[in-house]
Amino acid sequence: MSAAPLTREQRNAFLAALIGWTMDAFDYFLVVLVYADIGKDFGVSLARMAFLTTATLIMRPVGALLFGLWADRVGRRRPLIVDVIFYSIVGFLCAFAPNYTVLLLLRLLYGIGMGGEWGLGAALAMEKLPAERRGFFSGVLQQGYALGYLLAAVAFLIVRSIDVGITPWRLLFGLSIIPAIVSLIIRTRIGESEVWEKAHRAGITRYRVRDLLANRAIVRRFIYLVLLMTAFNWMSHGTQDIYPNALKKGIGLSPDTALGVAIVYNCGALLGGTLLGALSQRIGRRVTIVGAALLALPVVPLFAYSRSLGLVCLGSFLMQFFVQGGWGVIPAHLTELSPDAIRGFYPGVTYQLGNLLAAFNLPIQERLAASHGYPFALTVTIIPVLLVVAVLAAVGQEARDAVFGGEPAPEPAGIGG
Repeated sequence: MSAAPLTREQRNAFLAALIGWTMDAFDYFLVVLVYADIGKDFGVSLARMAFLTTATLIMRPVGALLFGLWADRVGRRRPLIVDVIFYSIVGFLCAFAPNYTVLLLLRLLYGIGMGGEWGLGAALAMEKLPAERRGFFSGVLQQGYALGYLLAAVAFLIVRSIDVGITPWRLLFGLSIIPAIVSLIIRTRIGESEVWEKAHRAGITRYRVRDLLANRAIVRRFIYLVLLMTAFNWMSHGTQDIYPNALKKGIGLSPDTALGVAIVYNCGALLGGTLLGALSQRIGRRVTIVGAALLALPVVPLFAYSRSLGLVCLGSFLMQFFVQGGWGVIPAHLTELSPDAIRGFYPGVTYQLGNLLAAFNLPIQERLAASHGYPFALTVTIIPVLLVVAVLAAVGQEARDAVFGGEPAPEPAGIGG
């Protein structure tokens, strides 16, 4: 029997979350792609310019915490609208930054908005979508990150090839406000989460942080999810952040060819996240994650050591298919493991704290590459983290098809409890 079509409200909630997360990633990867050009304009070293991405990562947990706590108090809708307005303005103002200091301040503020977007957008979308379809839409939603990267790469190639009298990186930041406005318009047409309203009427959203800290089951699960998200973020950043340098410096591809490869492997990410997210609805969240991590292992030599363009494209496509395939499970997995009372901040904060802890990945890989080469650096960092992801997922628990706003999700045993 085919599933009933989504209502307009459900479609809008999902579409707004997808566009919001896509635009966050688009803006983030713009910095990755243009920070060398910005550095030339401002007369700032690449080392200092690279700190712009670190600044964003540092502030993401702050945004997840602030907007998440607010969303648990007043509902998802209002904080999301404020968040979209906030990061849209900040991202747009980056186009007018007169110097490095102002741009750094704006990127710090943007990190707060980016941190608030994912958790609240995912919570609202998953709370409105039918439980039996969370897997598929979770996979599509998470790949907004890959889609944002893909759009940033395409936009960079296009803008760099035309001359409209505006500095290319400033034009890119300026244009980013257009889809952000679209996301804002859609969000203003979405009603409040019925799940939150039910929990609020029951009084369970009026919690105190110290009461949460006294709940050992919630704290244990929180620590477990932060560890899981650290491994996940190490897995994705470990296969993405250094890879363009490995293509350009390691095997001598031109910048445009390396961007072309990025487009190819982000297509693999989109496909993997969507298919494996949907598969998790049938075989379970943990089994899907474990399978994706283990299937990525034999791809590592092809991914790390290939030198011909065809094999590079194949290896990177397959790697991102499995890496982002595992990621496609995460929006549903984290929201299902979050109690109704704290679903505003719980998924977002665990995600972003893991992301912050994984920020050490890039300097470690670069040091290894400097002494032993890029293939070695990729291999010795990717293989262990794939195994860690598989083990953590295997020993944890899941709450697939949990009824939001109904009976509490089952308290899992073990380290995920």
